Amino acid sequence: MPLSPITLKRFRRFRSIRRGWWSLLLLAAILIASLFAELWVSNRALFVRHNGHSSFPSYGSIIPGTSFGLDYAYETNYRDLKSSFANSGTGTVVLPLIPWSPGESDFRKGLNHPSPPDWSNRHLLGTDPTGRDVFARMVYGFRNVIVFSIAYTALTFIVGIAIGCTMGYFGGKTDLIGLRLVEIWETIPFLYMVMISISLVPAETGTAWRILCLLVIMVLFDFTSKAMQMRAVTMREKSRDYVAAAQLIGARTPRMIFSHILPNTISVLVTYLPFSIAAGISSLTVLDFLNFGLPKPTPSWGELLEIGLDHKESWWIVTSAFGALVIVLLLVTFIGEAVREAFDPRRHTIYR
Repeated sequence: MPLSPITLKRFRRFRSIRRGWWSLLLLAAILIASLFAELWVSNRALFVRHNGHSSFPSYGSIIPGTSFGLDYAYETNYRDLKSSFANSGTGTVVLPLIPWSPGESDFRKGLNHPSPPDWSNRHLLGTDPTGRDVFARMVYGFRNVIVFSIAYTALTFIVGIAIGCTMGYFGGKTDLIGLRLVEIWETIPFLYMVMISISLVPAETGTAWRILCLLVIMVLFDFTSKAMQMRAVTMREKSRDYVAAAQLIGARTPRMIFSHILPNTISVLVTYLPFSIAAGISSLTVLDFLNFGLPKPTPSWGELLEIGLDHKESWWIVTSAFGALVIVLLLVTFIGEAVREAFDPRRHTIYR
């Protein structure tokens, strides 16, 4: 489906705003790198050659040590395997750039934790008090927070658009009752209700279900602003002449909403999309910092901030987490400003 001339103008305008365009490219590159973090930050080898057989352990099931001639049946320690092969010359092991996983502790002799950044041990940002690599937890924590924030933003927009469009299009009692309910719901403190609600989730709930519960709870208490915005733009578009013309030729309600109203209102809400993602990142980091967010030991930036503040002498922990949070929020903000400028209706409009 070809893009409309107005959409192409908006895209060209977005590209002309260099700060927003380069921020988008940089953030996309970081996101793609984090999605494939197992290839460069992991304790699993990228490639193993042993007895004429090749293995690619980065993805897939656990490979026991016995498969490579070791005397244990649990998952292979590929760092030790590389040293063993180097001494015996019986195989080849290619490790990632950072050979540590986010949940793994470095218990080797002579190391005290938390330890400062050390390239010789491949701890680029040091370790935390339990010996876990800070850089690995930063990378996987970014992936968790950005994927969670995107899912949170998408669900918030879906719920808000559905409710707001219903109120704005049908009006009357539907709008009156819905507006009163949304206004009452909007007065409920967001973070307090999320903390109270997530604390009611049973402790024995699995990690995946707990994350899903957190996502649903955050969406339920933060869709109101999108609903109010959607209601306003729907009422504005409903009063346009093209809507009256479509009604005169017999367009039904589903067609009116999905073919006429939504395409002309989504462009307004798109300008809020980057800022909603930034709000999701900030909210999840705060909840993680207060131990109401992602269940431990899931990597998160909020947990790193908490650990860094509890161990103030470990400056590398809090500096890394805070610096990464500031950089990502700045990138998202720059993208949001560029999107808002590109979608400015005063710049691109068919009403002359």
